[in-house]
Amino acid sequence: MEFAELYDRCFDRVYNYVRYRVRLAAEADDVTGRVFEAALGGFGKFDPSRGTGEAWLFGIARNALADWGRGRGRRAELPLEAAAEREDAGPRPEAAAESAERRERLLEAVAGLDERSRDIVALKFSSGMNNREIAALTGLGESNVGVILYRAIKKLQASLEGRV
Repeated sequence: MEFAELYDRCFDRVYNYVRYRVRLAAEADDVTGRVFEAALGGFGKFDPSRGTGEAWLFGIARNALADWGRGRGRRAELPLEAAAEREDAGPRPEAAAESAERRERLLEAVAGLDERSRDIVALKFSSGMNNREIAALTGLGESNVGVILYRAIKKLQASLEGRV
């Protein structure tokens, strides 16, 4: 496997994972860039007998997010200007605005989870990993991953319904 193949196959999944954890798109771009920069620099040391390229890459992504989080403190506040951040400056249809509002509410709800739950939810839903892959990456048991996901989803549902 070549690095370009791994990049092409995994870029969107890695970016989605990072974006799920990092509120501002510009910062998510920066962290994702660091992930692939580190992966390119260490690609010669990658050993396929120890795991898949995807698992290796998501391990790098988790470390990059941890580094980013340490640099920002335990819990970064969302700047007011970020609430208005949009992909384009033109007028947006009502449906797109509602979708953006739902996405923002979800990101706020996810931010309310503990660090481990946020990480596992992001790995599951933003990168498409299954519980077995998440367990291998995090060192947790597969059933433990399932329980954490179940509890996190219940908490997210309660938060989105306004019960928390």
